[in-house]
This record gives sequence, C-alpha cells and structure tokens, in this order.
Amino acid sequence: MADEPLVLGIETSCDETGVGIVRGTTLLANEIASSVDEHARFGGVVPEVASRAHLEAMVPTMRRALEKAGISLSDVDALAVTAGPGLAGALLVGVAAAKAYALALDKPLYGVNHLSAHVAVDVLEHGALPQPCVALLVSGGHSSLLLVPDVTNDVKPLGSTVDDAAGEAFDKVARVLGLPFPGGPHIDRVAREGDAAFATFPRGKADDGTLDFSFSGLKTAVARWIEARERAGEPVPVADVAASFQEAVADVLTAKAITACREHGVDNLLIGGGVAANSRLRVLAQERCDKAGITLRVPRPGLCTDNGAMVAALGAQLVDAGRRPSALDLPADSSLPITEVLV
Repeated sequence: MADEPLVLGIETSCDETGVGIVRGTTLLANEIASSVDEHARFGGVVPEVASRAHLEAMVPTMRRALEKAGISLSDVDALAVTAGPGLAGALLVGVAAAKAYALALDKPLYGVNHLSAHVAVDVLEHGALPQPCVALLVSGGHSSLLLVPDVTNDVKPLGSTVDDAAGEAFDKVARVLGLPFPGGPHIDRVAREGDAAFATFPRGKADDGTLDFSFSGLKTAVARWIEARERAGEPVPVADVAASFQEAVADVLTAKAITACREHGVDNLLIGGGVAANSRLRVLAQERCDKAGITLRVPRPGLCTDNGAMVAALGAQLVDAGRRPSALDLPADSSLPITEVLV
C-alpha cells in the first residue's frame, strides 16, 4: 500500500554487499554482490578483502536495486543499515555509505542489529511475526537461540555457541573433505547421495541442560576420523561423511530449538541465517515441529543468507513502530549485543 513506509536497507557485515528495498512487508528489490570467489582461495573470509569489495560494489549494487524497484533515491522514506555485529571494516563501509545517503537526502537513518534483521526478514515471506516466537539463527558467525516478544525492541538471548558456529564447522569439514568454500552448500549437495547413519559423530552439549551449542569438537572428530582412514590407506566416503556430519549438526540445532520453545511456552519457531538454507535442517526441523505441535517458519533460501532486504524489512517495522531513528554519528559495532535492536 502507498501509505506503508518505503525503506532502503544496506547490508555489509561480512562478504556480501546487499541493498534491499521494501514497502511495508512487500519486497521490491534485493540485490547482492558477493565477494565469496575472492575469499575462496584463502579458505575463509579475509576482512580486508571483504572491505575493499564492499567499496567497489556499493554504488553498482545500489543502482541495480533502485532500477529493480522502479524508484529513485529521493522516493525512499527512510534508510536502514547493519550497524553490527560483523567484521569491523566491512560494517564501516555500509554505515558510512548509509550516513552519506541519509544526509544527502535528508532522510531518517536506522542503524540495526544484523541478527534481529535475520528474524525480521520473515515478514516478507510469511507476514507479521507471531509474538512471541523463538528464533534459531545459524550462520558462519552465529549459532543463537533467541526469545523474540517484539523484534523491534525486545529480543532476549537464550543460548549461543561457545566455540565454532555451525557455519564455521561446515566450512572446516568441507575443507578436510576436499570440498570448495563456502562449505555449507557443497556439503548439503554431496550429502544427498550419502548415508546419514554411516558414522555417529558427537553431539556437542546435546544433553548439558543448557540452550548453548558447541561444534568445535564435532569438527575435530570428523577430521580425526578422516585422518585415521587415510593413514590406514582406506578411501574416504565423502558423501557418507558429509551426510553423517550434517545430521549431527541438524540434530543438535533442532533438538535445542524445540526445547527452547517448550521451556518458554512458545509454539512458533523461526529459523534464519545462512545455514537455514540447509535442506536437511529444514526437513528435520519440520518433522520435529510437527510432532511437537509447533509452527515452523523458515524464509526461502535467498532470504536466509545475508542480504539488504532483511535490513530494510527491520527498518520498515521500526518506522511502523514509531521508533526514533539513529543519530548520524552512530558507530559500527562489531560486537553489537543482540539485545540492542536499534543503535
């Protein structure tokens, strides 16, 4: 509707330059420039490379988004930008660009939390968020369980990773299996031809009574299993190992998410972040939610990975909620706490 806020969002927390445009809860454009190919030869994201890539991609990505949405910059009602958490240098590029656009256009600017934006993006797929809901956010940098009474101002941490995030474990296991970076999509692909029951890998912190996660031990166990096979001169069944590893990750993530819903009396679970695109995680989460009587919401894969649409979606909800915009001297905070939705 024309009276809904038209918001432009900028995302530069890691290796994707994203510009998204939404009107209320309607997605108009979601343009992304990824620098993943530039990081692949290093086997992981290099912060300085990511920052330089954002500098080069910002204006072209902005132009594509505006063209896709069929609007001009002067048409937007507000801008939103990821202020944290993320890579410091990468965040600075997006925040600086957003400040420049907001100042030049005399438009309000909302510096938002990257993790809250991963929750908010689901409104573009499934409509208004249930209040409250539990959110499971899984990506290369984060594995978190959150209680979300109101995504615009009330997000409570329930649990998080104590070491490697799930996405990091995918990347590291993919490397020892000889698969390309980033590891998640490649493990997902080859695991479809494998046997998830081939090997039983450890489920870190599965029964420790907390809602925290640990994937470092799992990653090490897989690496040692592969090393033992290689020392014995035996072939490594890549598809079977990938499927068994993926099953261990999905098992722990979904089990703890269901536990979080039960402990807090919540019957709506939302999964977001890059690892939410994993096919086995989505299937197992649906099976367990159906059994527990919990409604599952997962955005389509293109909205799970880092993107500007999620930032714009949160910005639009902040505008609708009447939240005061950020000051133009807002900082880029690489360790921004999840409890701070708006800077």
